[in-house]
Amino acid sequence: MNLVIWLSGFLYLLILILQIVMAVFGYILEPTPKHYESDYKLQSFNSDPTKFKIGAGIALIEHFCVITLAILLFFVISPYNMLLGIVCIIFRVAEGAIQVYLEKDYWSLLNIAERYSVTSDSEKNSLMDSYRRILETKSERFAFAMIGWSIGTLAFSIVLVFYALVIPFIGWLGIVAGVLIGFANGMRLKKPDVKAYETISSISGLLAILFEVLIGISLLFFPPII
Repeated sequence: MNLVIWLSGFLYLLILILQIVMAVFGYILEPTPKHYESDYKLQSFNSDPTKFKIGAGIALIEHFCVITLAILLFFVISPYNMLLGIVCIIFRVAEGAIQVYLEKDYWSLLNIAERYSVTSDSEKNSLMDSYRRILETKSERFAFAMIGWSIGTLAFSIVLVFYALVIPFIGWLGIVAGVLIGFANGMRLKKPDVKAYETISSISGLLAILFEVLIGISLLFFPPII
């Protein structure tokens, strides 16, 4: 069991590192209007196809790490609360699975970028429309993935708090982050034009990152005894 806990902490930190590397390689994890209001990002894909492929490949690894982490967390939680363990694995696996499913369309952006660079102005409009639709769909489904993260993290954090597995602050931080992430992305789906979403999303995102750093370090270096 200690190995499972250690691996869980390692994956928490590895996922964050992979997300940073993905961003360095130009991968769009969470599309926003700035990504599809101009053709700059689309053209950048074609200017360095290898960079695009590496970023997308790392993203795929990250998504499967999320699914693996969900399975490990089930074994961490289930000795304490089987129901919350089931909730955690269902929603965090769903989070990773949604992300994996989206990669097929994301990979097609490279083909669109290649065609965009050699086509006429009239066809460029059509290609830009396709590019925007893919990113808008990814943005919407990313919100569903984050709701999966919020529910799974909330279940895990409740166990952390009520069974005193880590420093209480970390568990409560996970609860707050889970609630805010769920609320922000629910708002994003229901009322995408609400400006307050951006503020709530930024705050909740920072809390989520802080939680994952702290829980990763805690599980990796100070594992609870189960």
